[in-house]
Amino acid sequence: MRVHIGGDHAAWDLLNDLVAFLEDEGHEVTNHGPHGYDAVDDYPVFVLRAAEAVAADPQSLGIVLGGSGNGEQMAANKVAGIRAALAYSAELATLAREHNDARVVSIGARFTAVGEAREIVRTFLATPFSGDERHARRIAMVTAYEGAGTLPPLPA
Repeated sequence: MRVHIGGDHAAWDLLNDLVAFLEDEGHEVTNHGPHGYDAVDDYPVFVLRAAEAVAADPQSLGIVLGGSGNGEQMAANKVAGIRAALAYSAELATLAREHNDARVVSIGARFTAVGEAREIVRTFLATPFSGDERHARRIAMVTAYEGAGTLPPLPA
């Protein structure tokens, strides 16, 4: 699997661990940075590049990392066609893929142990979208809103 990853200084150690872990697992990894530790770097520089790369490559998935993962998830979700999910457990990673067809997972390095982060990533990459009609319908509603600003109809 092709995997794009990006983060910030708060996740520097986790980013490096996950890059090595993913390569050892046989994935093709593109590290969008940071490529050196800078205590005042700005996560959008790296996260937006990772999310853009995922959007441009339908056969890939992405990982974005920060202190909490919140800002990184929000930034990735600004990229057209990307659904990024914040995950603090493998169960959330599974649901993000199965129910929401998320293409990017966001992890908070200050709140997630390395072993748990590896399990989240492994699960996220291995879990397919379920394709269930109800999930596809909901994703289509969000996609329509993103594209044309069309609100879904209210229930009768």
